[in-house]
Parts: sequence; structure tokens; C-alpha cells
Amino acid sequence: MQVTEVISNDRIVVLQAQLGEWDNLNHLLVCLSTKQAAIIDPFDGMFWQEVCTKRGWNLREVWLTHSHWDHVKGVKKTKALLGQEVQVRSHAFERQRGWEDEVDHEWTNEANTHTSLTLGSLTFEAHCTPGHTPGHTTFIGEGVVISGDCLFLGRCGRTDLYGGDPNVQRATLRYLREQMHGLPEDWLVLPGHQYVLEDGQTPTTMRIGDVLDSNEALLAVDSDQAWAALPFLAFEDSMAEQARRRRAKDQ
Repeated sequence: MQVTEVISNDRIVVLQAQLGEWDNLNHLLVCLSTKQAAIIDPFDGMFWQEVCTKRGWNLREVWLTHSHWDHVKGVKKTKALLGQEVQVRSHAFERQRGWEDEVDHEWTNEANTHTSLTLGSLTFEAHCTPGHTPGHTTFIGEGVVISGDCLFLGRCGRTDLYGGDPNVQRATLRYLREQMHGLPEDWLVLPGHQYVLEDGQTPTTMRIGDVLDSNEALLAVDSDQAWAALPFLAFEDSMAEQARRRRAKDQ
């Protein structure tokens, strides 16, 4: 599996790897002054522990953007390998979609607000960005926006799965757009999946300025007609059918 160094300076290293059959993008953050590392949405816990061991880094944190299986698949293995040495963190609102896995810490900030978190001497913000799931979290700081399945490079995540909501997603994208407008344009957006753009390219990173200028979902949020016409908010597949059945049981 190829690991790409997307950021490297005197403070931080950010590694990216595409893992699994769903084109998941995993991101490892490393504080160089303390050698502490955090893995976001680990697909393969053993893989990331081996990466850290080879480079002399200490994997101490697991941060989850959300609780869909392909984003938490490697959590239990990571915990089995490191035990209490690693802290797993996610947002409490993910419980609203029926997720029951144990974590060490749950953020409780409201939708479209943030709370602060640290990794060694590095500082980040954990923004509650619901719509794809109730407690979806976007991490911002140190030159990156790690957007999970809230915001991809060319579009946004689907909203028809259990716990998703297109109106909530639209409000979230307005909020996230405002946050990104306040950041340097050359910071990188790192999404949770690698998907092809309209021009046929398949990048795994993109400058904030380019995302703001070209992302189809962000460009549609101010128009009811354009938002309703987006083809990727809902799909006719087995996952959508399963979500409909769960919603029917709730009624």
C-alpha cells in the first residue's frame, strides 16, 4: 500500500493512504516535537501501527469523522494492539444513528460549532458538521481540513443513509464554506474518499481555494434549484433501502 507524505515541515507530518475497496483515504498526523501520532478513520489498525513503529512515532490518538463501518473498521485492532495507550475520540451525536461501539472520549459540541483538541504541541479544531451522519466531525488546523465524508473534493457525501439529512447537510456546507474562507487558500482539503472529478482527474488532496472555486456541492448551496438537482445526495442501492426500512421502524 502506498503512503504519501502530503505535508512535511518542522512541526508536522501528514501521511495519506488509500485503503480498502471503497477508496477510503486514511490520514496520519504526527507532531514532530513529541513524536505523537493520531490516525483519522483507520481502515487497517495493524497497517498504521507498523507505519508508526518503523518511523519511531507513538500512535496515541484515533479521531473519527463518523461511525460508518469503513471509517471505524480498524479501531478495534488498534485498541487491541495498544490498549489504553491510545485514545479513541468521536462525536456523541453518532449515537443517534444507533452506533454503540465504545470510545474513550466523545465530543459534545453542537452542530456547526467546534471544540479544540491537541496532538502534542499541535492544535486543531473538531467541527461538528452533520448531514452525512448526525455527529460527523471535520478536523481543521496545521494546514489541513480533514473533511471525511462531509465534503469531498468535487462534491459532498450522500445524505440518504440512516441518520443523514439533506437540509442539515446544506446548512453544514454553508458553515464549512465560511470556515474555509477564513483560512489560507493554500491549506489542503483531505477528504475521506478518492472520487473522480468531472474532468476525469482523481486527486486525493486539493487547495482550499480550488475547492471553494470548483466544488459542485458548495457552489449549489445558495440555490434551491441547484441543490435539489445534485445527483449525489441520494442513490438507489441496498444501503438506501436499508435506511428506509430503519426509518419506517422509527415511525
